[in-house]
Amino acid sequence: MIRFLRPILILSLVASALGANAQSTATTSSPYSRYGLGDLSPTVLPQQAAMGGIGAAINKINNFNYVNFLNPASYSTINYTIIDAGIASNINTLSKTGFTNQTNSSFRLSHIVFAMPVSKRSAISFGLMPYSELGYNYRQTKSNFGSGLPADTNAVNYLYSGDGGLSKFYMGYGVRIGKHLSVGANAAYIFGNLKETQSTEVPDLFGTLNSRVEEGNAINGFNYDYGAQYSFDFSARKHLVFGYSASAKSKLNTQNRYIVSSYFSESGDEGVATDSLVNRTDASAKLTLPQVQHFGVSYQFDGHYLFGVDYTMGNWSQLEIAGVNKGLKNSRTWNIGGQITPNANSLSNYFARVDYRFGFIYDNTYLNVNNTNIKRYAGTFGIGLPLPRNNSAFYKINLGAEYGQRGTVANGLVKENYINLRLSFTLNDLWFIKYRYD
Repeated sequence: MIRFLRPILILSLVASALGANAQSTATTSSPYSRYGLGDLSPTVLPQQAAMGGIGAAINKINNFNYVNFLNPASYSTINYTIIDAGIASNINTLSKTGFTNQTNSSFRLSHIVFAMPVSKRSAISFGLMPYSELGYNYRQTKSNFGSGLPADTNAVNYLYSGDGGLSKFYMGYGVRIGKHLSVGANAAYIFGNLKETQSTEVPDLFGTLNSRVEEGNAINGFNYDYGAQYSFDFSARKHLVFGYSASAKSKLNTQNRYIVSSYFSESGDEGVATDSLVNRTDASAKLTLPQVQHFGVSYQFDGHYLFGVDYTMGNWSQLEIAGVNKGLKNSRTWNIGGQITPNANSLSNYFARVDYRFGFIYDNTYLNVNNTNIKRYAGTFGIGLPLPRNNSAFYKINLGAEYGQRGTVANGLVKENYINLRLSFTLNDLWFIKYRYD
């Protein structure tokens, strides 16, 4: 076990560094991330993301332990120590009428999570993962000092950029009550920085002083999740599970910094600010996170297949920063997916033990831009590759991909075609066992 534990510990340290640096390093490239708190990161691990992101009614799959922090009630079925670490990559192509397509990519360490049983009916889990990602950079140009009137000179460039993100460290506990009911809760600390910049430049008019407005928010505070699952056992191997979980409405701390400065452009590059017209740091204020609810159902035949459906309602119209409503709408999301394992106990056929995963996502997001609801459609697939056992330890490599589309080119908007790639390594092992000798 030690030879596998060492790289995991190294990944843990890297993940900690990621948490510190996520405040200033963009890992997304979407103009839609400028709204709200940025692009919200998935609240499931790669193995669930490959199944369309289902999780409200998921716990142990084929007797293999997973950390499902979307519903902390699922921890109650954990009977092995779990370490799960992963990486993620995104390829995003932006399309807009009258413009050349633009493709961007990113790569990051996505998560490091742990879980371990406390008793035969309960377990704890903790870990670090991204909560949201902010990253965009685009330009709008208007002629004749920004008036838009026909002219060949004195065009004005409006430059918009955003950078940063929020990270989430959580700790949770789940317990089984009786034979069929499980309940659980997470406490999470969310922290990070979001920075957005708007600049105005007149590049063709010599000696023009350009202006830049920079606004940053340092955010931190606690958020809480809770959930329940109820299982109907038709036999020792066939289970129907209903699940519910929610992220409670909560208030985080936020401190805003606002800077207005002027500068000269030098050969197309932004020069050093010549003067700061405004440099203000406001007193700490509150950020109101809304309640997000998940409803799910799944059916599993142990060792062969699992299918599930989730429905999520997010009250994002209640998002406020320093008392200002951010103008979002409530979101509604359907996640449908499953996993097929031809024969999880096969001794002669390795590919019969492989997990084959698939799913679909329909997301009516919290965005309404130019009187247009922004929707997302995605198909997912992936595989779980079991590795040879090592005494009491089980290992699995999880590969997943999501191909989707968000937005539209109608009404002057941007359409995104994206591919999300995810990889994780999962360890199940028996730790903290007291051996008895005669």
